[in-house]
Amino acid sequence: MRTRTTAITATLLLATLVGCTTTAKPDGTAPPAPSTSTPKASTDDALKKAGIPPEPTGAKRAELLEAIRRVAPDAVRHEDKAIDAARNHCGSLDSPKADWLASQRFTYKDVTTDEAQGAGINGALKKSGFCNT
Repeated sequence: MRTRTTAITATLLLATLVGCTTTAKPDGTAPPAPSTSTPKASTDDALKKAGIPPEPTGAKRAELLEAIRRVAPDAVRHEDKAIDAARNHCGSLDSPKADWLASQRFTYKDVTTDEAQGAGINGALKKSGFCNT
């Protein structure tokens, strides 16, 4: 009896799984893949609401890197990481732990940033107006 119940349950589960798969439409074509992309406008809006400015390019990028370089020279050794860290840090500038957070965000690979440099980075970001979205 136990074997028969197990076999029936397994058969029902298998039938359910097979019935749930969608491999083709009735006309024989494959179903469209679900869309995973997000429209750029909505992504930009979400970043702006989170206090994350757009990625700087050209002169603005150079100015931001130079402002950070003045207070924490090693922090810009990996420029793309420094830009990402600056963008992500903008939402934390008003935090009571902003200096510590900056020291953590601008520490990566072979670069260590201390809290004093973090304070300098916070000042540079505020002074440059980079975080004003």
